[in-house]
Amino acid sequence: MSAERFIIEMGMGNDLHGMDYQKAATRAIEDAIRHSTIPMFLNTSLDHRDMEVRVTVGVQEPARVDAEALKAGLPRGRATVEVVFGGQNVTDPGSGETLVIATAAVEAFFPSQVGKWVLGACSERG
Repeated sequence: MSAERFIIEMGMGNDLHGMDYQKAATRAIEDAIRHSTIPMFLNTSLDHRDMEVRVTVGVQEPARVDAEALKAGLPRGRATVEVVFGGQNVTDPGSGETLVIATAAVEAFFPSQVGKWVLGACSERG
């Protein structure tokens, strides 16, 4: 069965002292999640365990991020995490220290039939 995306949130996280890509990635995901609330779980009979969550994290050194650890920190749904090349490293000209910036996109999907039901219920409420 196909799925329809009903939420996408973006976030940014960083590690200023330590060049810790894992910390920056975790913060980027947390930032994205903090921008979102999903009241439909309180207002409908939908179960968040039916929701597919796809997370994409961008950092300059993807191999230094543990995607499974990031997945374990997600609060709802059946999650997958992909770490890709992206984000940004910025070097402090005074100290030579590298500042790590990670970006994250958190997407939530429901099966197509559920998505149509949710959209129909929302439009009826006005």
